[in-house]
Amino acid sequence: MNRAASVVALVLLTGAGLGLTGWLQHDSAAQIASEQRLIDSRKLLDVLAPDAYDNQPLEQPLPLADTGLSHSTLLAGYRASRLGQPVAVLLRSRTEGYSGVIELLVAIDASGRLLGVKTLRQNETPALGGLVGDWPNRWLATFTGKSRTAPDDAGWALKKDQGQFDQLAGATVTSRATVNAIHDALRYFDEHRATLLGIAP
Repeated sequence: MNRAASVVALVLLTGAGLGLTGWLQHDSAAQIASEQRLIDSRKLLDVLAPDAYDNQPLEQPLPLADTGLSHSTLLAGYRASRLGQPVAVLLRSRTEGYSGVIELLVAIDASGRLLGVKTLRQNETPALGGLVGDWPNRWLATFTGKSRTAPDDAGWALKKDQGQFDQLAGATVTSRATVNAIHDALRYFDEHRATLLGIAP
């Protein structure tokens, strides 16, 4: 009887422990998921200064039309705002590099100037084109402040193509694809500015 009571007590304690563990996991799952979303969001949005916006851009994707561009395809768009006013648009773009798809996040301010570019995905040759995936990225930072018309269309090319931009050493195809995709995104922004910024016509 004593032994039976001990077994019952042990079973009850084990059950209670498992139940408590399950309840704690369930109770904290939402919080953990929320914190993970914030971490993912911050990684994706680190092309923007943290105090530049106060909304959650990734939770409200923009509807995009005519997403097949000259050298790239737009996958998604997001609007960052502060105090209800649009401050930037982020365009997620895909282009073909030397070894496959290069996916970029291009941040453009409300006046059409480039705030930053980050590579989200790439399979380029390590130590050559693969350097486009580094973050922070010195080469991609050279595009900051540029716009669709500064430089002009001819200037939006590599120096070896009579343009204004250096290339990643030993990675002409990767560099050319990236420059073209960034210019595509800036052109798209200019042509769809009012819609992207949510400005009434």
